Amino acid sequence: MKRRIRSVVAHALGQTVAAIGLLAVLAGPAAAANEGRLSPEAVVLDNGLTLVVVSNPQMPAVAHYVFYKVGSIDEPWGKSGIAHFLEHLMFKGTPTVPDATFSRVIASNGGRDNAFTSYDFTGYYQMLPADKLPLAMEMEADRMANLAFTEAQVESERRVVLEERFSRTDNSPSAQLREQTRAALYLNHPYRLPVIGWEQEIRQLGHADARAFYERWYAPNNAIVVVGGRVTMAEARPMAERTYGRIAARPLPPRTVVQEPARVAETRIEMASERVRQPYVNLAYIAPSLFTGDTRHAYPLEVLATIMGSGVSSRLNRALVLEGSLAVSASTSYDSNQRGPATFNIFATPRQDVPVAAVEAAMAAEVARILKDGVTEAELARAIRRVQDSAVYARDSLSGPARIVGSALAIGLPLEEVDAWPERVGAVTAAEIAAAARHVFRSENLATSILLPKRAQGS
Repeated sequence: MKRRIRSVVAHALGQTVAAIGLLAVLAGPAAAANEGRLSPEAVVLDNGLTLVVVSNPQMPAVAHYVFYKVGSIDEPWGKSGIAHFLEHLMFKGTPTVPDATFSRVIASNGGRDNAFTSYDFTGYYQMLPADKLPLAMEMEADRMANLAFTEAQVESERRVVLEERFSRTDNSPSAQLREQTRAALYLNHPYRLPVIGWEQEIRQLGHADARAFYERWYAPNNAIVVVGGRVTMAEARPMAERTYGRIAARPLPPRTVVQEPARVAETRIEMASERVRQPYVNLAYIAPSLFTGDTRHAYPLEVLATIMGSGVSSRLNRALVLEGSLAVSASTSYDSNQRGPATFNIFATPRQDVPVAAVEAAMAAEVARILKDGVTEAELARAIRRVQDSAVYARDSLSGPARIVGSALAIGLPLEEVDAWPERVGAVTAAEIAAAARHVFRSENLATSILLPKRAQGS
């Protein structure tokens, strides 16, 4: 509602921290992997709701998350944005918790709350003192079962969502270009549609659309409640049974699995705007995820993204920024934890006096070098250590463990896979990275997008 975040296992753990944990440095990669284990406990209530506890008695408070296994990929055709729109309406109250009261109650009890919509799931959370956990569960269970919103509230919130789209996307050339790039990269999968929705379709969303989506997907047997911090399963389970456990399960529709056809042609998109001061280049390759495509390449691609573009010592930063003096920044991103096909992104921002073509050529040269020579064992060891160290840091945050576990379970990962993630990464070999690079870095998988300054007329 207030800000949307994308949170998945690989994103939270694989996008690494700048510093290396002292414990991992002293004890080695195996210790880092073990320290990164979250050790969650899970139970399924009689109504089908999954309760997970990631206990950490060193934390001073608790993080309480509710994940619904529904996101923008589940929207009816022509109703883009309805998942995100309903996220907003979930704060419009119930007969016992009136409009705009939810967040005020959480704040008055020393906490904070927020919500987010992604392609694959929707989440709501509160951070608050441990003794206020029953309150959070009671309020979340209430709006899971008893959400009430009026036509007037729908009209008002639609205006809020349209303003959000204007400020975050339509008023931002870089966001507009990212939206256009996804629409070009994905040929058939709903990942090609913006989570917030297309403007013309948002304007048509009404009370009946939101109510139908809520009644279709918001049920205890489609929800995962994850609690992290100063709490145990013995404490959390009775609370969950008294609150969520009172809600009856409902029949759920199957989630449609959309097949993405193979790409056969490279795509190129260029956009110029008078509001752009700094050019921007993105090479976006469609890639396998842990659920779609040749899934054996997912973990090697996580490590490859770290080697190529994470940190000052990464290949791209050295070649384009430190040594080549071509760009002011260069990085990569890849997230394997998606229900559909993933994207391997390579980014660079050219220096003011450097032609965009020169930067694009240097980016392509680094891709070619990976394809020709692969990665060294030293690079591999450093990248694995870096990724595993990030898991250690995530384990010691209040919200990190609950967010990681819940978002992974929401897309279908088994709990044991979530906890074994650092070991899976640690087993990646240089040969596997080379095979993954050959699979992904092909011209037909590529959508190149370039953002350029546009000189105003008369200037």
